[in-house]
Amino acid sequence: MASAVYPSFKKLLLDGDIDLLVDTIKCVLIDTADYTYSAAHDNLDDVAAGARVGTAQTLANKTTTGGVFDADDVVFTSVTGDPTEAVLIYKEGGTEGTSPLIAYIEGSVTPNGGNITVQWDGGANKIFAL
Repeated sequence: MASAVYPSFKKLLLDGDIDLLVDTIKCVLIDTADYTYSAAHDNLDDVAAGARVGTAQTLANKTTTGGVFDADDVVFTSVTGDPTEAVLIYKEGGTEGTSPLIAYIEGSVTPNGGNITVQWDGGANKIFAL
């Protein structure tokens, strides 16, 4: 599976139902042994709790320059659990059923009880580009 922006997010963005700069945007590490990306998934409740590794982190200092979404790198502290192969980005909506999925980004790391820093791409696409 390659990294992807969820189709349901694109619709919410175009309809003005998500504001990446104003809304609380979070990310969580994903164990792909317990979750498989699907373009049909739309909210966090489509992702099994057992697939989520570490505590979700809020993205800070978000920007949307030139159709490119970026934010500060994220640090997950004292992470234990299964190896992870992706980062899932979503809008905090209050409940899992009202927390829209935004993007699925591949990247592997094996937790060892220490901190894990997710460094977003420093190139032209940053977190993702539309």
